[in-house]
Amino acid sequence: MSRRALLLVNAKSRTGASQCERAIAVLKSHGIEPVHQECDRREDLSPLIVKHAQEVDCVVVGGGDGTMNAAALGLIEANLPLGILPLGTANDLARTLDIPFDLDKAADIIAAGKTRRIDLGLVNGQPFFNVASIGLSAELAQKLTRDIKRRFGRFGYALVAVKVLAQARPFRATIISDAESARVRTLQIAVGNGRYYGGGNAVEKDAAIDDEHLDLYSLEFNRAWKLALMARSFRTGAHGAWREVRAVRAQEFDIRTRFPRPVNADGEIVTRTPAHFSIKPSAVTVFTP
Repeated sequence: MSRRALLLVNAKSRTGASQCERAIAVLKSHGIEPVHQECDRREDLSPLIVKHAQEVDCVVVGGGDGTMNAAALGLIEANLPLGILPLGTANDLARTLDIPFDLDKAADIIAAGKTRRIDLGLVNGQPFFNVASIGLSAELAQKLTRDIKRRFGRFGYALVAVKVLAQARPFRATIISDAESARVRTLQIAVGNGRYYGGGNAVEKDAAIDDEHLDLYSLEFNRAWKLALMARSFRTGAHGAWREVRAVRAQEFDIRTRFPRPVNADGEIVTRTPAHFSIKPSAVTVFTP
């Protein structure tokens, strides 16, 4: 008996529009009946999932990390498993879950039906699968427009990052957890739920998306150029070994700043400081290899 899948594809992503018809064909070829719904605004994604929850057996989302993020609360309310078609720019959630970027192979995983429960991070009640951050990444998210993503893809991140780093200045913040309360001068505070972010950087070398913990790091140096020296460490998640990097693992964090600062969650600005970070263990069911 074939499964019915609510299919939601981000038509505004760099490859979404051209891939939608192919996604429908690929799912059908794997014995999955797609119920395709148009959705142009990310804030409509979760309500759409809840609306159609009784009509389908699972939800298949095609897009990048921001699109997956927008679907999170709807998946929890509908209590439906998520199938991922990585059609975005960074696709870090797919990377964390070992889901291939090839559309046919990703559909194979959905058809196989093996599932895994994963955690969801929350910042001021807003969800994130990968990382939520204050500082450099939030500034990058504000400047990385949809047009830049469409025109340059992953290379667009590098173009905007150079500009952001050139203008970067440290800010003061207070980090509170059950382990410590620290006043810091930092370029960025990042709180990770999953393993990867920013196109393949690791939050922490042992981070997992089902370990029921959040991993925080704070870049406590004055000059952004030092990031170039640490690039390899960020790819492997070993940056916590550097003296200027504070690394803390906990289930909750509070971040306070003198003035409200934007918070970037999975590539989208979703709230401002003061920010409370928490973990919702085993919140979402995902089809995985």
